[in-house]
Amino acid sequence: MSNKRSHDTNLMWGGRFSSPQDNIMEAINSSIDVDYRMVLQDIEGSIAHVKMLKFQKIISTKICNNIINGLKVIRDEVNNGKFIYDRKFEDIHMNVEKKLYDIIGDDAGYLHIARSRNDQVVTDFKMWVRDSIQDLVSKISENMKTFLIIADNNFNTLMPGFTHLQTAQPITFGHHILAYIEMFDRDKNRFIEAKNRLNECPLGSAALAGTSYPIDRFFTSEKLGFDKPTSNSIDAVSDRDFVLDFLSASSICATHLSRFAEELVIWASDGFAFIEISDSFSTGSSIMPQKRNPDAAELIRAKVSNITGSLFSMFTILKGLPLAYSKDLQEDKELVFRSYDNLSLMLEVMNKMMKEITINKDNLRKMTSSHFITATDLADYLVKHFDYSFRKSHQIVGKLVLKAEKLDCDLKDLKLSEFKKMDPNIDDSIYKILSIENSVNMRSSYGGTSPSEVKKRVKEWKKKLK
Repeated sequence: MSNKRSHDTNLMWGGRFSSPQDNIMEAINSSIDVDYRMVLQDIEGSIAHVKMLKFQKIISTKICNNIINGLKVIRDEVNNGKFIYDRKFEDIHMNVEKKLYDIIGDDAGYLHIARSRNDQVVTDFKMWVRDSIQDLVSKISENMKTFLIIADNNFNTLMPGFTHLQTAQPITFGHHILAYIEMFDRDKNRFIEAKNRLNECPLGSAALAGTSYPIDRFFTSEKLGFDKPTSNSIDAVSDRDFVLDFLSASSICATHLSRFAEELVIWASDGFAFIEISDSFSTGSSIMPQKRNPDAAELIRAKVSNITGSLFSMFTILKGLPLAYSKDLQEDKELVFRSYDNLSLMLEVMNKMMKEITINKDNLRKMTSSHFITATDLADYLVKHFDYSFRKSHQIVGKLVLKAEKLDCDLKDLKLSEFKKMDPNIDDSIYKILSIENSVNMRSSYGGTSPSEVKKRVKEWKKKLK
């Protein structure tokens, strides 16, 4: 039994064909289940295009108005959830055009003068990505504001700083949180730069060679909010650098969220107990009644894999494509839409979760008071006061740490006689140097962890994020 379709070939492009497509060809060829999300951009682009055709006297005012009125009817149906997408018409462009035929009749056929689906789809897609970038930049800014409140409230909250996840030096919690604000700011800039780079309009490039009609590409470019038309029609229809830019910026931003999510998981664990994630963003166990799991943070940590996976999928699609357009490029939209959905959700969850977080300052302070955390301060003291090289000071302090380990105490608990055995120049002023507060306050270099520096950075960020 044949599984060929009984209906006619696609009337939008089927004049050259004498038999219908196979059902399975429809399954692999149709993209409407994905690209329907660009319907409003498609309508907006078509309205600008038809206005240009009228302006250039390529079509009459009557036909132009008829098409625009029909497109507005379709837009209203979309906004009211009444527009029906049909896989038989493959993609969003053909679905809109077929509906336009149903509404206004043969005048709809004038809409596709001087354009191809090749330039149409990349124009729609650039507009969608541009809109989505604006949304993501806004969500990143909201996270920055939330993090800034936490940093401001904890400008002098002591905590251990880590390298290799080993206790390193005392820092302030506010300083640690400000590190992520710096990351988020770079994320915003990457997205803004991606938006600026993509903002050239491909419409009018047609299939790949431009068009013989006397169109005005600067007209449509301005109407659609682009900076200028693209300068090469072949590059215009085949370019997906803007997709790589978007996915790259998304991957880096998601990685930053994942890194912080990992810290939240660690900090919320029983061994650290630095923070408590609210009930709203925690789950329990089906078998262990006592459990409190940081699932929201864990899921943020996991979702980055979907986004970085999309980036490398796009690299793989592009790496073997000759110019100009190939149907392989149809796969780009699913990767971008999925990445946007994931990143948008990650940002929303992180922002709300952080607004409800509880910081256990006592536990932070307790862990800051151990593990020889001011050893570097002692080494710096010897350099400053006795003109030792840092390497000599490093050796002396290393031996003092070894001694304290044997005595099962911290450096500040060693007797002065023990210090003098290592270096007779040391006096009892050493105990002030070993103070955690002193250690943090002394880190007053620009960008350092001292409360005074944290307050300065907070003040700067408040001005930037107004």
